[in-house]
Amino acid sequence: MDGKVRIEEVETVEAPPKARVDDSPRQRDYLSGFLQEGPQSVADAQPGGAVYDAIIEALKDIYDPEIPVNIYDLGLIYNVEVTDDGHAVVTMTLTTPHCPVAESMPMEVELRVGSVPGVGHAEVNLVWDPPWDPHKMSDEAKLELGML
Repeated sequence: MDGKVRIEEVETVEAPPKARVDDSPRQRDYLSGFLQEGPQSVADAQPGGAVYDAIIEALKDIYDPEIPVNIYDLGLIYNVEVTDDGHAVVTMTLTTPHCPVAESMPMEVELRVGSVPGVGHAEVNLVWDPPWDPHKMSDEAKLELGML
């Protein structure tokens, strides 16, 4: 070509073929049953259950004395387990083994968790492995501390 655009005029354009639809009866919409189904009940001791969520809220009421963030959002709580008979076990760490509240913080956690309705016995396991680091903090805690 010599750099010119060639234009072709047409009178009509043939319509493209239509999509074929199978004539078999349509399957029931898979969402209809899902949307009509009610919420699943969650055991009190499981995440989303009343006792478990109350324990998490109790942990969020405990603040590190040196950092203005609660211990849950700070990432000091590694695990919360609750049995059906109300035995709660909290696995936690501290920011450092030399933390000034190393002796008192686990006791405070045990008292607060033990006071949650539905908890018969609370136990706290203080661990150092894996060690705490700032990456364990929630986004809310990072925002509070100006790290985001």
